[in-house]
Amino acid sequence: MFGHSDMIIVIGVVLALVFAGVHIAVALGITAAFGIWLMVGDLDVVRTFVANTAYEALRDYVFAVIPLFMLMGDLLAKCGAARDLYALGHRFSKWLPAQLAAATIVSNALFGFVTGVSIAAAAAFSRIAYPEMMRYGYRRPFALGCVAGSACLGMLIPPSVLMIVWAVLTEVSIGKLFLAGVIPGFLAAGGMIVYVVVAATLNPALAGGVARPAATSAAVTIADPPTGLPSDAPIGPLLRSTGLVVLLVMGVLAAIWLGLCTPTEGAGVGAVGALVLALIKGIRPREIREVVLDVGRTSGPLLLLLFCAQLYSRVLSMTGFTEVAKSFLLATGLGAWGILIVMVAIWFVLGCLIDSISIILLTVPIFAPIAAHLGFDPLAFAIIGILAIETGLLTPPFGILVFTVKAAVPDRSVELAEIFRGAIPYWIVLLAVVVAVAVVPQLATFLPNL
Repeated sequence: MFGHSDMIIVIGVVLALVFAGVHIAVALGITAAFGIWLMVGDLDVVRTFVANTAYEALRDYVFAVIPLFMLMGDLLAKCGAARDLYALGHRFSKWLPAQLAAATIVSNALFGFVTGVSIAAAAAFSRIAYPEMMRYGYRRPFALGCVAGSACLGMLIPPSVLMIVWAVLTEVSIGKLFLAGVIPGFLAAGGMIVYVVVAATLNPALAGGVARPAATSAAVTIADPPTGLPSDAPIGPLLRSTGLVVLLVMGVLAAIWLGLCTPTEGAGVGAVGALVLALIKGIRPREIREVVLDVGRTSGPLLLLLFCAQLYSRVLSMTGFTEVAKSFLLATGLGAWGILIVMVAIWFVLGCLIDSISIILLTVPIFAPIAAHLGFDPLAFAIIGILAIETGLLTPPFGILVFTVKAAVPDRSVELAEIFRGAIPYWIVLLAVVVAVAVVPQLATFLPNL
């Protein structure tokens, strides 16, 4: 019999291993095996259970959606999609205050459709947008915060890796979850644009206060390499370049949403299309090889994570921990909204300490059944969770996007505190969207319900 003390031991072991620095996949796998052993006391049963779970978990071809979407995004990013998107955003936002900051946010939103990975966006626009904003005399924290904060959009706008992981764990439709993220994603992007425009209007010095490069400003004394932005190039080639990329991504997503193909089939078509576009734009065979190896290095450990998470989730169900946690939270008398606030608070705290995927793997197997019992729509709850977890990417001391920007910007004098300080308004925008989706779940469910 698996008692309450055994449940506490299992949860305590996984938390201790995670916070001790053990890789999340190893921690989940060890804890799951330990939990089974506590139940049956037979190592042969443990070995058989782990082997069967591994076979059943990874034979489903839905798992191929992760490396295929990553391959599509990396190929498009490698052939200059981020640079072209930013240049186009720059051309069409010249009438706005803080036009470069607004162009960065719009480009990050569109780049989210291409890659679905926030870290890729942060690294790309740290090298493209930040030097350009410095040329125009932007205040450094304002520019850094814009790059780091808007990079979060990559995980909110499909095809998002976090959405795929969440869908696999909870067995909801990947296509519907992709659709659920569109309105909240653009709502977050709109909120960020409103912030930079209002801030630059109230304090023009934040955005340089000039309409041309501030050649004599101290902000441009850093030795930034040229960004290579085709800002004065003819608009036609730029529109064709970005149009083909957006058309490919939207075509893949539309085919999935309309039921013309499965997410895995759509990802495969997208990867082939991205390869064709990359070849047209002049990508070299050596770069293709680098992209394939990078995707393998990233997606391999992620698939191991998913297997260990499924093992951990099964053990939690078998031990009855999920039911106990649900009964405990309901017994607190907090009500559905109070319990949701507790969940979001836990996500905020974990976001300060570990990465987003690890948070999903640790908490979603416990939280999702509780939310379903409380009557929350699974799609709206998923978007609330992903938004709340994304705030952790900007929160000290972990703040992985902040560290990514620090490592990627050409200016070596940038300090982490500057980036954290500049990202605070974007954290507030994400929190506001969390509240909006919680109060009006139709923001997430409207498109899937069509």
